[in-house]
Amino acid sequence: MKANVYIDGFNLYFGSLRGTPCKWLDLAAICHMLLPGRNIGRIRYFTARVIPIGEDRQAPNRQDTYFRALQTLPNLTIHLGRFSSHPAYAPAYPLTYSASDGRPQTVRLLKTEEKRTDVNLATLLLMDCVEDTFDEAVIISNDSDLLLPTEYAIKRFGKVVGVISPHQRNKMSTELLQTATWTYKTINRSVLAASQFPDVVQHPRGPIARPHSW
Repeated sequence: MKANVYIDGFNLYFGSLRGTPCKWLDLAAICHMLLPGRNIGRIRYFTARVIPIGEDRQAPNRQDTYFRALQTLPNLTIHLGRFSSHPAYAPAYPLTYSASDGRPQTVRLLKTEEKRTDVNLATLLLMDCVEDTFDEAVIISNDSDLLLPTEYAIKRFGKVVGVISPHQRNKMSTELLQTATWTYKTINRSVLAASQFPDVVQHPRGPIARPHSW
C-alpha cells in the first residue's frame, strides 16, 4: 500500500514542537517511525514563512535553515502559504463594559494570521486523489477545516485516510476523529526525539548546521 503524507506545519509546531528541543525534525524519519511498514511516496509539508515579531528577530533565519535541511529529503516538497499581520481590536478579558454606553471595552493588538495552509493541503490532497498517486493518505493535523476533503477522499475516491493529531489526546478534533479511517490521538515525545536530523546535515551546496538557539 502506497501512502502519501500531508503535514500541517504550524499545527505540528504548536501541537508538538514548541517549547521542546525537538524542532530540528527530520520529517521523513518521523513518517517512517509513525507509519512502520508503509511504502511512503510523497511527503507534502504545508507552512508559511514566519515574520519577525517582538524580540525574536532570528526566527526567519532559523526557518530558512530548516527548509534547506528539509530539501535534502528526496520525496518531500514544501508548499508555502503566507502570514498576514495587522492591527486589530478585540474585547478585553475579563469582559468589562463602558459606563457611558454599556459596550464591551476593547484592546488594540497585533493580529497575526496564517493564510492558505489548510486550503493548499486540501487542494493537493484531492488533486493527488484525482491523479491516483496513493492508496492511503495520512494527514498530520488537528484542523477541523480538513473535514470535507478527508470525507471526499474516503467516500468519493475510495481512499484510506488516517489522521495523526500533533496535540494532546483531549484536543483531538471530534469531526476528524469520526470521519477518518483511523487516527492516532497524539505524537509521543520519544518519537520526536528519535526523529531528529543530525546536528550537521550534508547538502550539495555545503553543510547545514542546526541553529544554536534551537
